[in-house]
Amino acid sequence: MPALIALFPLLGFLINASLGRRLPKTVSGGVASAVMIASFAVSTMTVWQLVGLPAEQRAIEQTVYTWIASGDFVLDLSLRVDPLAAVMILVVTGIGSLIHVYSTAYMHEEVDGEYARYFSYLNLFAAFMLVLVLGANFLVLFVGWEGVGLCSYLLIGFWFKKQSAADAGKKAFVVNRIGDYAFILGMVFLFARFGTLDFQQLAATVAAIPPEAGVFGALSIASLLLFIGATGKSAQIPLHVWLPDAMEGPTPVSALIHAATMVTAGVYMIGRNAVLFSHAPETMLIVAAIGALTALMAGTIGLVQNDIKRVLAYSTVSQLGLMFLAMGMGAFGAGIFHLYTHAFFKALLFLGSGAVIHALHGEQDIRNMGGLKRYLPITYWTFLVGALAIAGVPFLSGFFSKDEILYETFHEGHWILWLIGAATSLLTATYMFRLVFLTFHGERWHDAPSHPSHHAPAHLRDAPPAMAFVLIVLAIGSVLAGYVGVPHALGGHNQLAAWLAPSFAAPGATAAGDPEVSREAAEAAALELTLMGVSSAIALIGIGIAAFIWLKRREIAASMARYYPGLHRLLLNKYYVDEVYDAMVVQPIRVGSQEALWRGFDVRVVDGAVNGTGAVVAAGAGVLRQLQTGSVRAYAGSMFVGVVVILGYYLWR
Repeated sequence: MPALIALFPLLGFLINASLGRRLPKTVSGGVASAVMIASFAVSTMTVWQLVGLPAEQRAIEQTVYTWIASGDFVLDLSLRVDPLAAVMILVVTGIGSLIHVYSTAYMHEEVDGEYARYFSYLNLFAAFMLVLVLGANFLVLFVGWEGVGLCSYLLIGFWFKKQSAADAGKKAFVVNRIGDYAFILGMVFLFARFGTLDFQQLAATVAAIPPEAGVFGALSIASLLLFIGATGKSAQIPLHVWLPDAMEGPTPVSALIHAATMVTAGVYMIGRNAVLFSHAPETMLIVAAIGALTALMAGTIGLVQNDIKRVLAYSTVSQLGLMFLAMGMGAFGAGIFHLYTHAFFKALLFLGSGAVIHALHGEQDIRNMGGLKRYLPITYWTFLVGALAIAGVPFLSGFFSKDEILYETFHEGHWILWLIGAATSLLTATYMFRLVFLTFHGERWHDAPSHPSHHAPAHLRDAPPAMAFVLIVLAIGSVLAGYVGVPHALGGHNQLAAWLAPSFAAPGATAAGDPEVSREAAEAAALELTLMGVSSAIALIGIGIAAFIWLKRREIAASMARYYPGLHRLLLNKYYVDEVYDAMVVQPIRVGSQEALWRGFDVRVVDGAVNGTGAVVAAGAGVLRQLQTGSVRAYAGSMFVGVVVILGYYLWR
């Protein structure tokens, strides 16, 4: 049953959250990993069942219970597995299981209670992500959407005693709430317009409406609001600022958030509502433009970052931008294809960086690394595979999915967006191999005789068995995952595109299937082979540039920083986006809250009212106190006067 897929990790959360402090680490980690593997097994069986159905009937639905019933409106807590959800649950549970196994070794130095707390958060995160991708309507998806936001706060700020980690968790939470506000408005707008939140009903209703070509109508407004929500969750400009700071969490958390789960939620949401977005071409163009600009901007920032995890963080932002470029082009299958391959090589790169950090006892600055190839061979070779895959080197997974995005963009006639995508590919290859060369090649910085902390590197140890096993599996996936989408131009059949096509069509409509089938085969093949050659050359040129600058002539990088100090500072400071937000949003709110709200309203009005009430009571008590003289004759006189007044009142009446 689909519900079991999400219930297994939820069960793991409940066990570790309630009993974890009394369980040894082996049990805590074992339970958390076992429930994820069980979820992966159920997902695999469900997908296998789906494969056996005819293409037009590939959907398994389960109504857990009726959630909301108000008059004619009924909304169920329903789960649905279709081809798109099938890809997502395999990615979330498969990659998630590997990250859980890796974590059993990586987090082993934590005390028992903290170890169990970590795994409880990790299981809860996976459970909410599975609810998100299995939800059959917007409201169920939104439960998972908000749940992963909560868990990201808990996991990024896991080491909450470190101020930077606590701040990063809060930043992720607040920035995501901004996007979520727009997402809620989009849902309300759709419900008010169409009277349903069910994805299938909504797609069928929208399919009967002509696309809003040349106008910005109701569909465009609703889809734009949903996309703003996606920019927060999937870290697109201007709401991308939380993701690099999320590196303050444990490295396996970075792999889980940035590879297979939370940051892909926005891409998935657009794919889930492909019919709605397809009927809003103005919004689609905005999606493509924001994705392309995000990819380019993050790629340039990645060139100068020195923290090994931050380089990968900006790489994630950039690759997500390429996914949104594909979705904006209407190439939904290409976007999901890149999401799928990216899960493998980005998880591999993050976990490989974790193995480096683990070996160097917490060191993350790549300027303090170098020469690690001979000491960490498993980590090096697997990391190299991931770098080659993300760079788009021919016949690795990233090559197939990235080429599909660039081809679809070029084919749609958007030359500028294609050039931006190609430039991003060049930047990706360059900064990734800068990372490889500075980390694993050359002279180890600590081994330089002139360096005061010179010491022998004999203490370095490669990844322990649990971590090494995961790295090898992900490396194999980074090589082979792309072969489910080999294009016709290379003599293959894009099986993933054909599999996903029904999920992007309205219910009852005939899915377009693999788009290559309907094109002139020879012309399409020639164009795609040409673009394939261009993208392959771009990847190799990027690697060559990195090798020349950071392997052969490292002084060139320092010279360029000196010759172009303004540009270098601009990139190193991430285009000052955080500083702009601080000056325009954070400080005005802080000053306003301190001066206007606190000193003005809180101190003068609220405190004044409370203190004024006390002063009035005190003054009244002071007056009444004058009457309490302690004299019996005064009291008797007061009583006499009172009796006279009362009798006089009644006689007068």
